[in-house]
Amino acid sequence: MSKTPLPTDIKLHRLSAILEITFADQAHFELPCEYLRVYSPSAETRGHGPGQETLQLDKENVTIESIRPVGNYAVTLCFSDGHDTGIYTWELLYNLGQHREELWAEYLKKLEEAGHQRKCSDGKTS
Repeated sequence: MSKTPLPTDIKLHRLSAILEITFADQAHFELPCEYLRVYSPSAETRGHGPGQETLQLDKENVTIESIRPVGNYAVTLCFSDGHDTGIYTWELLYNLGQHREELWAEYLKKLEEAGHQRKCSDGKTS
């Protein structure tokens, strides 16, 4: 059985495109929709084994349209680009919150290595 604390509060901030989640151990994370989308646990994103990951591009303006509970251990996030197949367990969300800075830096590095630039909502690149 997982030792990950259970969430005590989950709030979707639509205007800022942030999912705010608090866990029973008082850990508190604000996770951007883009970050959650590019680190989706779905086979479409992660593949079916090591080395089969697909780099997610052009997800800068993606938002979460709805959150569906999956039993008492996870949620499915339904994104504005139609993606809704990843099951985000409490353990995964906790891990994404704890390691946000290094995972985001890793994603940006992969984009750079692929020669891709992120586009901000104003159309500029970052």
